[in-house]
Amino acid sequence: MTFSSEKTLVIIKPDGIQRSLIGEIIKRFERIGLKIVALKMIIPKEEQVNSHYLIDPEWKKNVGEKAISAYEKKGIEPPTKDPEEAGEKVLNGLKKYMTSGPVVAMVLQGAHACAIVRKVVGGTEPLSSDVGTIRGDFVLDSYQMADTDGRAVRNLIHASGNPEEAEKEIPIWFDENELLHYRLVQDAILYDVNLDGILE
Repeated sequence: MTFSSEKTLVIIKPDGIQRSLIGEIIKRFERIGLKIVALKMIIPKEEQVNSHYLIDPEWKKNVGEKAISAYEKKGIEPPTKDPEEAGEKVLNGLKKYMTSGPVVAMVLQGAHACAIVRKVVGGTEPLSSDVGTIRGDFVLDSYQMADTDGRAVRNLIHASGNPEEAEKEIPIWFDENELLHYRLVQDAILYDVNLDGILE
């Protein structure tokens, strides 16, 4: 695999759609030089969301442990000390959130696509995301608000954590024939070693 062929999955979640941020979010990725190779708007089914989050068999347990730890750090008694049970609660919140309306799913391609997208998107919790990131600039939600309301944190976007994760996630949302192969003129500027295609 060449650097320029790395792919990542990005999903603009229902809150991003309802806040009319589709264009703003896509613009951020395109300005960097990432290429959209697949794009669609759908209303996800519960099974699809389930498959997406449970790609890693340890996901539920890991997320449950993080949730319990977050409660304890705040000096609050967690609703349960069982990581699987806590993870199931998080998963149920995500299923409700992700199936509540349309999402825009896309596959972006380019050098370091996963890391670049994660950097542009910002941390999972909007409150602690840096200014300049999508979540830091456009969302005021926090874990504390989400926990108080008994819902998933509204953070606009899902972005694959790494190339291996992206490889597993993309087929859940796209068939192979939906991924397009084409050249952008800017590819020459980004990836042509000698820039010898500029002057004719």
